[in-house]
Amino acid sequence: MRRRQSWIPWILVIGLVGCGEAETRWDAAQQTSEEQQVAVAESALPGSTFNKFFPEQGDDIDIVFKQEKDGFAQAALHRDGTPIAMLSISDTRNNPAARDKYPDSAETIAGHPAVATDNTTSILVAERFQVQVQSEGDALTAQDRAKWLEQFDLGGLANAF
Repeated sequence: MRRRQSWIPWILVIGLVGCGEAETRWDAAQQTSEEQQVAVAESALPGSTFNKFFPEQGDDIDIVFKQEKDGFAQAALHRDGTPIAMLSISDTRNNPAARDKYPDSAETIAGHPAVATDNTTSILVAERFQVQVQSEGDALTAQDRAKWLEQFDLGGLANAF
């Protein structure tokens, strides 16, 4: 009779331990993303309810709705077939931190606190809804974006919910 080698199980154990998958930078990014992910608030409105508050289409202007999800609606603004901006309305109940930039704002548009960056202008309506115009490159100036924000049905949005 042959004697069993007692070292064989140890080699298998050591081999299995060494085969674990090393953590990559993608694993760390995924973990961070999962920790920071904001859940959709139960009280967030369906995105389709915002569509009626977007600006009207014109002769050379097309509004092409791109995305709707709870608490958010987005449309592309096209002039003569060329995209010039993205328009959006979001319910800040999904992202309360979005409201933090407005209390200190000295600027207003149509009576609502406003914040502008290089290519984005946004306002906070009824202390709840963020309405935003983000221009494609230099297609719109800050004044142009403000005019587009004024074309939303802001009074309807403020009083609808």
